[in-house]
Amino acid sequence: MNPKKKVWIDTDLSVGMIRHRRPGYCDVDDGYAVLQLMKSDQIEITGISAVFGNTTIDNAFMLCEQMNRDFAGGKYGVFKGAGEAIQLANVQTNDAVEALAAALKKEKMHIMAIGPATNVGLLLLRYPELAGQILEVVLVAGRRKETDYFSIGNQGRRAQDLNFDLDNDAFRIMFEAKVPITLCPFEISSKVWITEEDLKNMDQLDPATQWLASESRPWLGQWIEQGATGFNPFDVLASHYLIAPDDIISEPRLASLEIHLDDTLLDNPRRQFKSYLLCRDVGQYPVKYCYDVVPDYHQRLLQTFQ
Repeated sequence: MNPKKKVWIDTDLSVGMIRHRRPGYCDVDDGYAVLQLMKSDQIEITGISAVFGNTTIDNAFMLCEQMNRDFAGGKYGVFKGAGEAIQLANVQTNDAVEALAAALKKEKMHIMAIGPATNVGLLLLRYPELAGQILEVVLVAGRRKETDYFSIGNQGRRAQDLNFDLDNDAFRIMFEAKVPITLCPFEISSKVWITEEDLKNMDQLDPATQWLASESRPWLGQWIEQGATGFNPFDVLASHYLIAPDDIISEPRLASLEIHLDDTLLDNPRRQFKSYLLCRDVGQYPVKYCYDVVPDYHQRLLQTFQ
């Protein structure tokens, strides 16, 4: 039997939370990723850390503790991380960074960073000697070109590349530290859908999956309002890659950090710009770029929650 893959989870869990920046509900897909790893017999979770992002750090930390308590018997260490992006002029540590550093000093591991990569960036600034202990960081970010829009539904809404947008410096720090990077961007998650029928099937499973299905319905409703028939479970592509990489189709690319017009603004008369993480045939930093799934992926995904 192959040894279990050791994975540290760094997440901006926001399942069931009300948005703190604008009206509506927060993303639920981070909950799918965390629960999928908790259920997998291929994975050994080495710790869970919270980070700001889809919700506040206090909400994310509370949900990490809740999922650990209610669905894992409290067996994992849970740590509170960064509440804002890295401030290069005033680099601060936190409980999550110190716990992750202690874990890496003991053994090598993978990191699934499905929120802003702030905690990982802070770790590498404070403990650069630990870069070699990181087998891989799996992130949900990136695109091939700046005109690859993150379109939600058919009403014209475009989403941010949020994890990257909220802390560009964290990505630059990881690249410059030369840690292995795997990206699970919108390109791949846009090919995977969770529908009301899927949620009804999840209602028949264990309490953890029932909870996730129930909390997903307001989120699904927001997507339907935008003209979609389901929602893309972004972060679960990262967790599924760690569990069963053969289910995920990837290729080597070269990443660059570039500045272009802000693609989330359909009307941009002031010519506002933003940073982009672009993955092409030419660039500065090697990455593994996940872009598709195997033909029967939907069935395989739902089986991981049974």
